[in-house]
Amino acid sequence: MRGRTDLQTSMVVVDLEELIPEQHPIRRVRPFVEAALSRLEPTFEEMYAKVGRPSIPPEHLLKASVLMALYSIRSERQFCERLQYDLLFKWFLGLDIEDPAFDATSFSKNRERLMDNLVSKLFFQAVLEEARQRHLLSNQHFTVDGTLLESWASLKSLQRKPNLGGQHKVKRRRGGGPKGPGGGERNPEVNWRGEKRSNQTHQSKTDPEARLARKGAVPAKLCYAGHVLMENRHGLIVDVELSEASGRAECETGLRMLHRLRRTKGRVTVGGDKGFDNKEFVQGCRELGVTPHVAQNLTRFHGRSAIDGRTAKRVGYALSQRMRKRIEEIFGWVKTVAGGRKLRFIGRSRNQLWAEMTGAAFNLVRMSNLEQQLA
Repeated sequence: MRGRTDLQTSMVVVDLEELIPEQHPIRRVRPFVEAALSRLEPTFEEMYAKVGRPSIPPEHLLKASVLMALYSIRSERQFCERLQYDLLFKWFLGLDIEDPAFDATSFSKNRERLMDNLVSKLFFQAVLEEARQRHLLSNQHFTVDGTLLESWASLKSLQRKPNLGGQHKVKRRRGGGPKGPGGGERNPEVNWRGEKRSNQTHQSKTDPEARLARKGAVPAKLCYAGHVLMENRHGLIVDVELSEASGRAECETGLRMLHRLRRTKGRVTVGGDKGFDNKEFVQGCRELGVTPHVAQNLTRFHGRSAIDGRTAKRVGYALSQRMRKRIEEIFGWVKTVAGGRKLRFIGRSRNQLWAEMTGAAFNLVRMSNLEQQLA
């Protein structure tokens, strides 16, 4: 009679550190992230509750936001699903191979806590401080620009504002305005034929802070205005802000970012496109001690520009005009790799948190590449 054989199972110990290739680009990014997070430890200590149930560490949420930007992950739920089986993600977050992924609701439950403590802004500044210590930042020459970021809200969410005291009266044509359910039960058809829409008369029900805006000969969409202040030496982002999409948003936000800029004793210049060639922005820069090197717009005001001919003939002005075009690389990366062509969140404060984390992720990639080139 054949005897029964006992099967012995052996435990296999897997070290995630050995699974990640030595030349993988993420290895150059992780030290910068760890150094930036170490600067935020006092803030994290205040965020933790002394008693109660344990929560997801904010370090994990910040690292997850960086990974979502680097790997073009379109949603937090998709990230948590991938975290369950992606060993690289677990290694980056400092998890063990047997640790389960946290639930996607951890992001929404902790987002208010992160915003109240300005964690995203502090993380962005900590990454900048790491770049400053490695002498990767310029304190003298900068570029400012803005772009439109499409809101999560659809044009179908537009509704007419209530008529208060007879203001904003709009003549309603026959057949104009939204229609009821048509082609589908949850996605009703809307017909705006014969009715004008504007920010003065209409507002989005989904995202009331979004505004109708457009650039060029394209239809207007519900958007926010994204603004970036870039240093010209290595093309790093030194400030990022989301504002209401209006015709004066670029100049007003640009001056605010220059006001927040760390001052130096030397000469400070700022480049920009023709949209910044107006008296308010140029005069505001000079009051802040910043020399404006914006492009001359000679097609407006009968060929008159706020930048005088003496400034336009200088070598530094030509250099600023050449370097300012690098800021388009930032907008291109944010809209394609980081998924910012259409925003994921509702409200300006939540999208501001996303913008700061995305700006920090761009700087991390740029810093890691610079460290490799300069090594």
